[in-house]
Amino acid sequence: MKKVPRLRRDHFIDLRPFAVSPAFTRLWIGSTLAGLGGQLTIVAVMLHVYDLTGDTFAVSMVAVAGLVPMIIAGLYGGMLADAFDRRLVALLAAVVTFASTLLLAILAWSQLETVWWLYLLSVVNSAANSIVGATKSAITPRLIPRELLPAAAALQGITVGIMVMAGPALAGVLVAFAGYAWTYTIDVLLMSTLFLGLWTLPSIRPEGAVVKPGLESLRDGLRFLRHAPNIRLQYILDIIAMTFGHPLALFPAIGAVLLGGGAITTGALTASIAVGAFVSSLLSGPVGRVRRHGVGIERAIQVFGAATVLFGAVLAAAALGWFAPPVVDADHANITLIVIAAIVLAVTGAADNVSAIYRSTMMQAAVPDAMRGRLQGIFTVVVAGGPRIGALYAGVLATITALWLPPLLGGFIIVGLVGLLVRLNPRFRLYDAQHPVP
Repeated sequence: MKKVPRLRRDHFIDLRPFAVSPAFTRLWIGSTLAGLGGQLTIVAVMLHVYDLTGDTFAVSMVAVAGLVPMIIAGLYGGMLADAFDRRLVALLAAVVTFASTLLLAILAWSQLETVWWLYLLSVVNSAANSIVGATKSAITPRLIPRELLPAAAALQGITVGIMVMAGPALAGVLVAFAGYAWTYTIDVLLMSTLFLGLWTLPSIRPEGAVVKPGLESLRDGLRFLRHAPNIRLQYILDIIAMTFGHPLALFPAIGAVLLGGGAITTGALTASIAVGAFVSSLLSGPVGRVRRHGVGIERAIQVFGAATVLFGAVLAAAALGWFAPPVVDADHANITLIVIAAIVLAVTGAADNVSAIYRSTMMQAAVPDAMRGRLQGIFTVVVAGGPRIGALYAGVLATITALWLPPLLGGFIIVGLVGLLVRLNPRFRLYDAQHPVP
């Protein structure tokens, strides 16, 4: 009888970054807990807006409203990170994030919240988080050696997995049984842990020539990007994936009218994406040994697109009434299709996480330190801006057609465009992690 191969120790995530850098460890712990709280608020705000308006388009506008401020903050935050102490920049931005979350809690407890307050504070929160994210990413390569960057990126996948897996599910339960005020308050408590990780860092000033923040600094970063085809193409591929394969804004309506289950289904669907990311990070040992990161990004995003097509097909099946109970609403769920949808979304989360490991490693290894903040600022804008454009795409298309069409059509677009663009840029497939070239 043929033996089933066992997982070897080197198949699992590499934990050496924790051993070589206590500063990285503290930052990782603080970021993970704060990120968990942030996900509580993101999902709670979406549900809050849907409760106040009953409109999927209004939910999508929560993400879209913050896009321009987040872009400006991400770009300027990257310039600040290349000009000043990165620890101080991240700390100041974290204070703004903390204050906006605290105000959300105060408004909810006093029952003074409105849709416009939710929009405004979401904008402030996303802008400040954009600066924190860009600065922390520029800090990481200064805390650990280059050969451990893939392992650090995989640990970031664990962070994303924990915060998005537990956060939305916990948010759905908290909103359903405790209310919005308690949900925002718990985020305030978790957010405070980020200060511990940042406060205990050493001073981290950029290496090389310092350029004063402003238009010339931004032009300098864009000039570098023009001559960095591998970095540029990974940005484009990620924008495509997040624009056409990120239907998060549809989840409240899917839980309310298509699959049933209400807020709990919304949280479960969002969490399933993180389950895939979490599991793929746990089994990321082989990923860290791959040298052709361009090929890895291409294949991972195409798997992501194919799984997105399947998610749209599951929603189409729900619209046709497959496996549905007599009534589908917030209290009566189509359990069979919810489970299938969760499995398919877990595949998207795993594929996106593998792509993110390669993209993050490429960014941190191939970009010089003096330019890293600005490029990380642009990278943060891409990572966070793509889903917001995707929210607009999904919200508008679902409003004029059906909830199942945006992911079904978007998945096909992802697979086709990624294959075409990589074929037109053969050097991307030749990228070698041993000899990183931007």
